[in-house]
Amino acid sequence: MSLTLQNVSRVVDGDTWISDVSLTLEPGSFNVLLGRTLSGKTTLMRLMAGLDRPSKGKILMNGVDVTGVPVRERNISMVYQQFINYPNLTVYENIASPLRLAKLDKAILDRRVRETAEMLGIESMLERLPLELSGGQQQRTAMARALVKDAQIVLFDEPLVNLDYKLREGLREELRSLFKARNCIAVYATTEPNEALALGGNTAVLHEGRLLQMGPTAQVYHKPRDIITAEMFSEPPINVVPGEVTENEVTFDQDVHFQLNNDLKMLEPGHYQFGVRASHIGLVPHSDDDLELPVKVDLAELSGSETFLHVRNPHFELVLHLSGVHEYEVDQEIKIYFPTHKLYAFDTQGALVHSPARLVEA
Repeated sequence: MSLTLQNVSRVVDGDTWISDVSLTLEPGSFNVLLGRTLSGKTTLMRLMAGLDRPSKGKILMNGVDVTGVPVRERNISMVYQQFINYPNLTVYENIASPLRLAKLDKAILDRRVRETAEMLGIESMLERLPLELSGGQQQRTAMARALVKDAQIVLFDEPLVNLDYKLREGLREELRSLFKARNCIAVYATTEPNEALALGGNTAVLHEGRLLQMGPTAQVYHKPRDIITAEMFSEPPINVVPGEVTENEVTFDQDVHFQLNNDLKMLEPGHYQFGVRASHIGLVPHSDDDLELPVKVDLAELSGSETFLHVRNPHFELVLHLSGVHEYEVDQEIKIYFPTHKLYAFDTQGALVHSPARLVEA
């Protein structure tokens, strides 16, 4: 069962929530919708599910136009970020509820419920009520209810956002394993670039209701089509510095100069916007192509075992994503090392014209 959106738009009270989106999702695929809050992820999923109808365009399932077909007539399941379970029903009955509505044979129903519960590690909790469960167990119950009906399309609207890091990491890994064995289409919405990378599959980047780029996740990450895609597929957002290319060198704001390396020699002379991921800038040199930059510290932002180091020089600001805890004083002078061989180059309109040959994942 394939799912195709053809030039789909959704306009509500004069505001465009989805603008001319076209994409095709293949059977057995795991697809991530990546975008900031209000980028259109939930609206797009509601259109896929049949909860909303597009203002323009068509939605096809296996080549059949289902644009006007309501959700109850589509074989689709949806998991939300809130733990939506029936509080007065046991875990068993929560999972069994869609099968009872389908009037499935009792023996088949029981087998499907127990198999799905075992798959999600909650088989020992089938007689409990949802309020007797932890947050992670409640979300597993909601996921089991969505998966038990063997839907052709399963939609996950930021299902792990309310869970702690450890639970999210474990459930994310389980999700990938679950869908390897299924031939349905999985669609997973997230605001987090690192979650999209961890899930793999395909990623569609959404911004203000527009589809910027879609493809295999690693390809979209390594070759973002434009600056906005690069910014949204980086945590923190990719650093962007304006610069000029001459016949022999690159100049940032007429002050910072470095020789054109082999990667950048293909660029025509002119003005560009250069991007470098925060995780690729370091405190020590790692390559002969690293450019030493004296900077002052604006902020050392600690996040668990990582540090987001905000620095500046007289011409531009940068953010470094460092492993470990690094403490600095405001205005402290330090040196950082800028990897010129890992630079992206975008034209003045923001379109990608060069991606680095030696890519290292964040």
